Amino acid sequence: MRVSSSMIFDAGLASIQKQTSALLHTQQQVASGRRMLTAADDPVASARALEVEQAQNTNALYLTNQKAAGESLGLVESSLNSVGELIRSARTLAVQGGGGALSDSDRRSIAGELRKRFDELLGLANATDGNGQHLFSGYMGNTVPFSGSVAAGVAYAGDDGQRLLQVSASRQVAVSDSGNDVFMRIRNGNGMFAASVGAGNAGSGVIDAGAVTDPALWNAAGNNRDFSVVFAVDGAEPPVTTYDIIDNVSGNSLLTGAAPAAAPHPRVFVPDQAIALKSQGAEPAFDYGAQFVVSGNPADGDSFDIDASSSQSLFDTLSDLIGALEASTSVVGGKSVLANHIGSALTNLDQAQENVLRVRAGVGARLNEIDALANAGEDLDLNYAQTLSRLRDVDYAEAISRLTQEQGYLEAAQKSFLRVTGLSLFNYV
Repeated sequence: MRVSSSMIFDAGLASIQKQTSALLHTQQQVASGRRMLTAADDPVASARALEVEQAQNTNALYLTNQKAAGESLGLVESSLNSVGELIRSARTLAVQGGGGALSDSDRRSIAGELRKRFDELLGLANATDGNGQHLFSGYMGNTVPFSGSVAAGVAYAGDDGQRLLQVSASRQVAVSDSGNDVFMRIRNGNGMFAASVGAGNAGSGVIDAGAVTDPALWNAAGNNRDFSVVFAVDGAEPPVTTYDIIDNVSGNSLLTGAAPAAAPHPRVFVPDQAIALKSQGAEPAFDYGAQFVVSGNPADGDSFDIDASSSQSLFDTLSDLIGALEASTSVVGGKSVLANHIGSALTNLDQAQENVLRVRAGVGARLNEIDALANAGEDLDLNYAQTLSRLRDVDYAEAISRLTQEQGYLEAAQKSFLRVTGLSLFNYV
């Protein structure tokens, strides 16, 4: 084959350019720290790196949402803690207001303090997060959930929803709570029934919160859960107090099975002795699995009502307590009525406190879940980073060694080119 000078020059130049290109590519790898400068360097690894990078970006969004959810739930928990402290303060004031040595003026002063607690509670119920969204308005974050006053009552303008935030590929976490669940839907009384003083009671009888001894009997289909206990006092010396238990739905006496008769009533009253909603002796058979205690001495015609528990808002509980403390006790039976109202308020405040603790427990569980998801997300992000490093990052020891080798190749190509191009017959003439 005939080898011309132009072929020698072209081949030498091509070799130099090839070695220069390889050296430049390696130098760029060392300078950037990346093994893959273009997808052509490793098509399979490049595609895999793209998938991992997308997964890493998605995980980063979940981590951001987890942080936002944790901040929102932290605000909810803080507000609920303040509500719990307020309930404890109101309970202390209620106990103080029931002191027998206080005058009506003293109790009105305590009622004034409770009015401030009422306004404070309204502010806590309308609390917002850092974005102006109300914590207790359900889905309606832009709506002020509660409005009203002690006299007019408080109305709820939100809904029953919970705003959700996507914190992982398969999990959404509620970052708000419905004001209905926190402040409005609170079971009154002992949670099963509520005991209340009859209008116009003149004696010193005070009823406690009562208790359900057998929930199955209390919730049985045949139990109307609406009763009245009526007292009668004869003119004997000492006087004897008797009582009857009336089913307010049927209008009949539970103790006789017939319409209520005139005094004396079937049972003899003993202060501080449990009154069971259960037949005794020759009475018609019935057992509703509940009992309560009346202390003091009811007057003739006094009564107490036993009704199935219903929902009562914390605002109504405070309003009722304020009204009881502001009422005069100089009327006949005024002190016993006050004692009954305070006892009822204390029971309802305990129910409200239990409800707040229940909601706080749910918030705490969600915070724990977010912490667990955050830890898992951070571990996953580290795994993604390690995978991307393995796929894309350069091995410096190997690259620098290769850079030195390619530099030697280039120098050899350049020197050989100079030697070859120097070959000419004219050098020997």
